[in-house]
Amino acid sequence: MVLRPVTTADAEHLVVLDADPEVMRHVSGGVATPPSIIEDWVIPRAISEMNSRPGVGIWIAVDRRRGDFLGWVSLRAPRHGTRPELELTYRLRRAAWGRGLATEGARAVIALAFDLVSTDRVFAGTTAINHASRRVMEKSGMSLVAATAADPQVEYELLRDQWTSHSFPWAASARPVAHLIA
Repeated sequence: MVLRPVTTADAEHLVVLDADPEVMRHVSGGVATPPSIIEDWVIPRAISEMNSRPGVGIWIAVDRRRGDFLGWVSLRAPRHGTRPELELTYRLRRAAWGRGLATEGARAVIALAFDLVSTDRVFAGTTAINHASRRVMEKSGMSLVAATAADPQVEYELLRDQWTSHSFPWAASARPVAHLIA
């Protein structure tokens, strides 16, 4: 898998991805994102973020050999709050599920977050029943920090001091990928 910055030419791929009810099940209850939102808000915001803060934004995942669109992984500054933190999100086509690609992409952008962007915290969230996504977060070194019986959402995090003090077995291979996409 190769990660590259999102461009306006990716709009059709993102619209098709977000139109898949199974892909969107844990995001919006299966409801598609309107194409106008992707074209007029999601992509321009991501490009603006990447231009103003290298490493932050949406990274398009493509098959290394064939160049096929697989999905995306992103680092986004939260819209609310003032902490130096970034949110990790990802979305893959169903054909790319179960191949370790979400974990590979998550690890690459986590390396970017701490090595290039210099954030203090990377966090990610999902529904409590989205076990596949939770496993991606765990395999990427993140720890569960927020979960309650009353809230169907869970939150995971990885802090800068954990990144610098732990030896993640995958970090060495993620850093070259992060370097290539930066």
